[in-house]
Amino acid sequence: MPNLKQTSSKIAKQAAETLRDPSASAIAKKLAGSVLSQSSSSKETGKAMESEASRVLLSSKYSEATKALAASALSQSNKKR
Repeated sequence: MPNLKQTSSKIAKQAAETLRDPSASAIAKKLAGSVLSQSSSSKETGKAMESEASRVLLSSKYSEATKALAASALSQSNKKR
């Protein structure tokens, strides 16, 4: 079953800004890339990225912006996993 959820324009804009930001963390850029790749497609978040996004959401060391990207990536994951 294809993924019917797509990245919102607000999160897609945030992801694009994150990728252009030289001070953004590696994990933020990784999440941003994942989120943008799903902005106009039916792609799902992969298993490895699901794990990283979960770790970000459970940690207190990441910014709200990074957590928003993680939440978006997780919302587009395979629900059967």
